[in-house]
Amino acid sequence: MEMYYLEDYSLGEISDITKVSRQAVYDNLKRTETMLVSYEKKLNLYEKFQQRMAILDKLEKAVYETKSNKLIKMIHALKELD
Repeated sequence: MEMYYLEDYSLGEISDITKVSRQAVYDNLKRTETMLVSYEKKLNLYEKFQQRMAILDKLEKAVYETKSNKLIKMIHALKELD
């Protein structure tokens, strides 16, 4: 997954590096994608992430109005964690 999505290797390149067939690489990618989609449907991690970010944005706007540098720094630290 990392080689394909993050490092932008082709299926053929991954096949050469790992010494398995191109079809095996493809099958593993598709099986893993299916598993990840299934997990996401059950856990709703991306939806929860979006909700957290929306709340943080609202909080950040409210804090900027109070001009509290300490709170602003804490909000930025929280955003960097996600």
